[in-house]
Amino acid sequence: MSRYRNRSITLLSLGHACVDVYQGAVAALVPFFVSERAYTYAAASGIVLAASLLSSVVQPLFGVLTDRWPMPWLLPLGALTGGAGVAVSGVGGSYALTLAAVAVSGIGVAAYHPEAARAARASAGRSNTAMGWFSLGGNIGFALAPPLVAAVVAIGGLSASPLLIVPAVAGAALCAAAIRSPGSRAAAARTAAATGVDDWPSFTRLSGAIVCRSIVFVGLSAFISLYVRTRTGGGEAAGTAALFVLYAGGALGTLAGGRLADRYGRLTVVRRSYALTVLAVAGVLLVPGPAVYLFVALTSAGLYVPFALHITLGQDFLPRRLGTAGGVTLGLAVSAGGLAAPALGALADATSLRIALIPLIALPALGRLLLAGLREPAAAMEQPAEERTPRRGRRAASA
Repeated sequence: MSRYRNRSITLLSLGHACVDVYQGAVAALVPFFVSERAYTYAAASGIVLAASLLSSVVQPLFGVLTDRWPMPWLLPLGALTGGAGVAVSGVGGSYALTLAAVAVSGIGVAAYHPEAARAARASAGRSNTAMGWFSLGGNIGFALAPPLVAAVVAIGGLSASPLLIVPAVAGAALCAAAIRSPGSRAAAARTAAATGVDDWPSFTRLSGAIVCRSIVFVGLSAFISLYVRTRTGGGEAAGTAALFVLYAGGALGTLAGGRLADRYGRLTVVRRSYALTVLAVAGVLLVPGPAVYLFVALTSAGLYVPFALHITLGQDFLPRRLGTAGGVTLGLAVSAGGLAAPALGALADATSLRIALIPLIALPALGRLLLAGLREPAAAMEQPAEERTPRRGRRAASA
């Protein structure tokens, strides 16, 4: 059965990549909206807000629904809806139409993630590494968004945005194949009758830390391209490269997070990642010259190493509500930050982009404080000792 389960994770990961192209695409489109339509920072950040607002509200609702009634068909439908919204966003010059289009895309992404997280955890079981592969797909999608958007805009400007529907079609096909996979159906049957005690206080604290991480991630996603272009004196290529580094570093960070968690424990890795992010974001904003790219890469690592671990921790804190936990930890990790983007944009218009981004240094520190004192979820402690003990501890025990 492991062969079928590996196939399910692979298909889910590839589908995740196709869907999360559209989360990265909204931020990647922002510099082109500014240059081609002369939007202010506040107006541009409003586009990020439109993609995030409805997603933040409805994603937990989709999680609750999938906990009660499994809805695997949401995977291909969410992929198509997320792609259609972004594909329409560049058509015409109407700001209202652009806002509506990216809002529809956000709803599609919101519909996809809770059910996808539930299906992936069912297939991955207790493996942090397997969940890391699923999350890796989403991070690859983010990383591919800037060069994909830049290539499409180079063809015909923003009016060429309908070409961005292609990943959605591929993603829908991959998701349809994943839900028909024998491994996926068997895993879903094993998790249909989830048991355990939900630890809402711990889950709430974890969610607060995720919101802090989200604001940093979305704030940098929306403005790092414009910031680096100004900071280095480079053109659009310099800004696109910075956004690519921010997203591409996440691919390595996510895989590293799963392996580090298997070695040192999930909460230890998550806490240290938040501490690293404080220093890395400070470097992005305070260290001059081309070194900004190094600190963007370190920021990416700090933000992404705990990404998959957030999901498994949340699901173990709420073992009876895997869809709800996935909707919050996987979806909120991206969408909630969009709610703060307009404030950052307005502050940038009133002062400067650098000053507007300075508050992002403090948020990972706040997230680290929220994580202090959390203990490994009871659901994880119920598994055999050899499965939950970090590898370092296993070697010590064997010695």
